[in-house]
Amino acid sequence: MLNKLESLLAKTDIELSLEQKQQLVAYVGMLNKWNKAYNLTSVRDPDLMLVRHIMDSIVVNPYLHGTRFIDVGTGPGLPGIPLAIVRPDAHFTLLDSLGKRVRFLRQVQHELGLANIEPVQSRVEAFIPEPLFDGVISRAFASLQDMLSWCRHLTKPLEGRFYALKGALPKDELAQLPREIKLDTIIPLQVIDLDEQRHLVILKSN
Repeated sequence: MLNKLESLLAKTDIELSLEQKQQLVAYVGMLNKWNKAYNLTSVRDPDLMLVRHIMDSIVVNPYLHGTRFIDVGTGPGLPGIPLAIVRPDAHFTLLDSLGKRVRFLRQVQHELGLANIEPVQSRVEAFIPEPLFDGVISRAFASLQDMLSWCRHLTKPLEGRFYALKGALPKDELAQLPREIKLDTIIPLQVIDLDEQRHLVILKSN
């Protein structure tokens, strides 16, 4: 698994320490083990998890601004845990409403010694952040409108950003953004060994 991850990273300009690589591989191992009982992801092959979960998550790291983020609808910790591993100077709150997922996240936190994550079981609309976050990250929401509707209260006014991990570019959703939200950037992403479209849509308040 470590060799497979290193071969994937070698095709990118992402540089990680041996400890970071080992943590990412250990996370995939835990995800694969717990998946059998907890059904955390539809991806069953650990090698595919490296591509579809690890590489697909950490490719957005260079575009995150700030040090405090919340991964909303994190599920088994995606993209929050891989990002926390490759960005140890930032803090990631991992929010999910399902207890079994949060139990898994706490076990990952314990086994991997991740001091920069905080798993939280809560519905997003009920979660009151203190202090506010630099950015909301999610690949769980059906639409940009849903993300903004549920998460507006989580970020700092003006400087806070919303990072939506998308497949194909959601042109219809972008055309219907609320007046008080502006499109900051659209970044086409290239995920190694994944022949599918990926885009990072970054929004901010006016």
